[in-house]
Amino acid sequence: MLRGLLFLAVAAGLVVLLVTLVRRVMRGRDERPAAVRPPAEVSPSALPAPEASSAPALTHEQVLHRLHELAFSCDVGEPHASQEDIAAAVTNALATAATEPRYAPRRPMLLPQLLRAVSDSETSRRELSTLIAKDPALVGSLLKLANSQYYRVNSQPVESVDRAVAVIGTEGIRSLIAAALVQPVFRVSGGAFGQFPEVVWEHTFLAANASETYAAVVVNSDPFAAQLLALLNGLGAIVVFRVALDQYASRGESPDAATIVSLLDRHTASVARNIAASWDLSGRILAALEDQIPGTMAHDPTPLGRALRFGRFIGALAVLNTRGIIDDEAARAALLANGAAGAHFERMWERLTGKQRSDDPRRPVASVR
Repeated sequence: MLRGLLFLAVAAGLVVLLVTLVRRVMRGRDERPAAVRPPAEVSPSALPAPEASSAPALTHEQVLHRLHELAFSCDVGEPHASQEDIAAAVTNALATAATEPRYAPRRPMLLPQLLRAVSDSETSRRELSTLIAKDPALVGSLLKLANSQYYRVNSQPVESVDRAVAVIGTEGIRSLIAAALVQPVFRVSGGAFGQFPEVVWEHTFLAANASETYAAVVVNSDPFAAQLLALLNGLGAIVVFRVALDQYASRGESPDAATIVSLLDRHTASVARNIAASWDLSGRILAALEDQIPGTMAHDPTPLGRALRFGRFIGALAVLNTRGIIDDEAARAALLANGAAGAHFERMWERLTGKQRSDDPRRPVASVR
């Protein structure tokens, strides 16, 4: 009995001694400097993403400036002081240009009917085709767009309105209709700057489709309203351009690209807003266009205003990329720098440029913000 008690006492002492030693060792580890403490294991998802591109990232303003240089086929700097008088004359003329038929179009007559038709789920394909066929000019524009790279789904050409409706669907037709209705306004003579209307139309068309997607996917807003906004913004640019050319012609002077670009930057959005007001469009359309006026976009833009701003940016980037002005690396850097990272933006870019997705492992896969 006594021997058993002694054995238990010795065993208990050994346990106490071991516990004390273990605590001292653990305390010593905790008191080591952080610099020599073993680093914690970091999961791969927490590691910073590698640089996606070494190319300099173009800003929103730089991308649009490059687009203007493409449209005017020259390097564009700051306007010379000698151009101040004509710039003031253009500014004064723009105050009423949005309501003058020779500059800005009246609201397309078929637009309300067509919008009601494509919004009504009971409208048949044949009824929609019949309505479109009432306007031969609209039919021509519609078929041209249906066969464009952006909408064409296979090698077989679309040669009738009925087939266009069947292939593209009512949602696609709604987008095409709005673009087809305003496209004729872009068929103007550029005179000394003959490429301007073509480049502005290409940009406007891509910006409209990008704005539509952004509105639906990113800001949960009305896709068609976003598309219409980009078309109106393009119309505003054409009006500013035409008024400027007329003012130069009335003075017998050669147009100055730098001055016209400055006028476009300052007045396109406000002219587009005036056109929208003359068409009796909604307050949200007017507010989104006001968001584009220089000095206002930095303050709490509306969802549609954000969609239009982004659509104009990525549309311009797509034009520059497909025309070889900037390469894929520079385009990707600009997209990333402006928050366009993720699968939605990748698909948008592929659709705008017709380029397939790269298998580059450095491509970021962050979700849409």
